[in-house]
Amino acid sequence: MKLILINQRYGHSRTIVIKGWLKGLLSLCLLGAPVAMGYLGYHLAINQSENEQIVSQEASDEWQLRLEEQSQTVGELRRNAELQLEALTSRLASLQARLLRLDALGERLTAVAELDPEEFNFSQAPAAGGVLISDSGSVQQPDFLVAINRLEEEIERRSQQLETIGELISDQRLTAEQEISGKPVVSGWMSSAYGRRTDPFTGRLAWHNGVDFAGAEGDDIVSVGAGVVTFSGTLPSYGKTVEVDHGNGYLTRYAHASEILVEAGDVVAQGQQIALIGSTGRSTGPHVHFEIYKNGRVIDPASYVRRTHR
Repeated sequence: MKLILINQRYGHSRTIVIKGWLKGLLSLCLLGAPVAMGYLGYHLAINQSENEQIVSQEASDEWQLRLEEQSQTVGELRRNAELQLEALTSRLASLQARLLRLDALGERLTAVAELDPEEFNFSQAPAAGGVLISDSGSVQQPDFLVAINRLEEEIERRSQQLETIGELISDQRLTAEQEISGKPVVSGWMSSAYGRRTDPFTGRLAWHNGVDFAGAEGDDIVSVGAGVVTFSGTLPSYGKTVEVDHGNGYLTRYAHASEILVEAGDVVAQGQQIALIGSTGRSTGPHVHFEIYKNGRVIDPASYVRRTHR
């Protein structure tokens, strides 16, 4: 085997003759180099592919983990939203039921108090519903909140109406109780009328300022109207006496009691027991002498006695 070496700089060439084992070794190197390079390239390609597969698998695992975490987060948010929606639905139903009860109560009170139904109108349909649920079952939370806010405002208005009705009823009841009506005794009968009569002691005609109700000793004497006790004690001829101021210029007097059960300054209700029937003072037997004063002047109690309590 000959190798020709050329020097490009000087233009000379040199021939080397290779013989024997050196020739075989050189041939082997020339033939083995491509094989070695190919083998090395093959292994490098395999290693690079394996590395890329490892990196790709790690990225895939990390992405899968993130997806699972996001899925769990979305699931928790959905469950919380469903719980909030259930709470809002329950709240809305409760408010609707409360409004219906308030409307029913308002209508009854308006009728009982004989108030103007146009002024206190509870017949209008309450603000119910207000939330549209689609076929998919989805609903927007703000819709519920708007409906709940409207119902709460409507309930507040109804409550104010009922409060006004309550005040009117209380005023009516107070006015009714202050009005003088009925007899000053629970049991008994009218034994002497108002006006001229024969005096039981002298037998002569005399003026009688009130009406007498006879009864058993110790029976109840009751106030014919709500008011304040202005006198509780003994008066000449009247004996043990109670006077009650009912306002609006009205005052009632209850005389000849055997026992007084109230004191000056006490507030009494209509029909309340204030004394017991007796015969103290100028009296011929157990009875109560009943007088009514209007603006300081005595008046005939007959028309008031015939009235019934409202």
